[in-house]
Amino acid sequence: MSRTSDRTSRPRLRRGRRSPLATVALVAVGLFLTGGAYAGLTATSTASAAVDLNSPQEIAAGKKLFMANCATCHGVNLQGTSSGPSLLGVGAAAVDFQVGTGRMPLVEDAPQAPVKAPVFSDEEVKQLAAYVASTAPGPTLPPADKLTLKGDATRGADLFRTNCAMCHNIAGAGGALTQGKYAPNLRDVTPEHIYEAMLTGPQNMPVFSNNNLTPQDKQDIITALKYTQENENVGGLPLGSLGPVVEGLAIWIFGLGAVIAFAVWLTAKAN
Repeated sequence: MSRTSDRTSRPRLRRGRRSPLATVALVAVGLFLTGGAYAGLTATSTASAAVDLNSPQEIAAGKKLFMANCATCHGVNLQGTSSGPSLLGVGAAAVDFQVGTGRMPLVEDAPQAPVKAPVFSDEEVKQLAAYVASTAPGPTLPPADKLTLKGDATRGADLFRTNCAMCHNIAGAGGALTQGKYAPNLRDVTPEHIYEAMLTGPQNMPVFSNNNLTPQDKQDIITALKYTQENENVGGLPLGSLGPVVEGLAIWIFGLGAVIAFAVWLTAKAN
C-alpha cells in the first residue's frame, strides 16, 4: 500500500510538455543567430564603405581585378587598345560610375553602354577605382557631405533646366539623342553616381568640372532631382514626364477621339 501511494503521489510529466530549459535554449539560439547575421551584414557594409583608396593593399587588389577583367580592352598599362579607351587620368570617379552602374564591363559593342546590374561588389568597385586613380591624377570620389539631399532644391531646379534639361528632360526622364544614343532616365540613379556623371562626363555628356558647377551646385541639382521624383505630381497624369510630344499625342488621340465619338453619337441620335 505504501509503494502504491508513493507512486500515485508523485507528479507525472504530461506527454508533449516542453521543459522550461528547452524554451530558454530556443530563445538563446534565436538571439545568437539573429545577432550573428546582423554582425555579418554590418561587417560587410562597413568593409565596403571603409575602402581606403590610398591603401597599397586595396590598390594591389584593384590591380589584380583589373588585369583579370579589364586589361584585354584597356591595356595592361591602362594605355587603351583598339577595343577600349585609355584610362590614364580618368580618376576614381569615372571608374566608380562606369563599373558601379554596370555599364562596364561592356557586354557588346553598341552606340552606348547600357545600365545593368553591377558585375562587381561595391568593395571591388572601389578597389578598381583605387588602382586606376593610383596610376595618374584624375577626378576623385564625391565628398560625402555633398551627397546629402540638403541642398537648395529651387536653385538646383534652375541649374538643371539651364544645363541638363535639354537632354535629360525637364523632369529627368531622359530623352533620345542622335545615332542611337540617348540621355538616360535619372529616376533611380544614386546621388553618388549623379555627382560622378557631372564630374566626369560619361559617353555623350559634357564634363561639368568644379569650375563649371561647384560642389554646392551639384548638391543643389541632386536635391532638386530627388525632390521632384519623390513628390506627387500635382499637375495631373504625368504621362511619363516625356514632354509636349507625348502630351500632344495624348490630346490628339483621346481628345479628338472623344470629339469624333460625340459627333457620331449626335448624328445617330438625330437619325
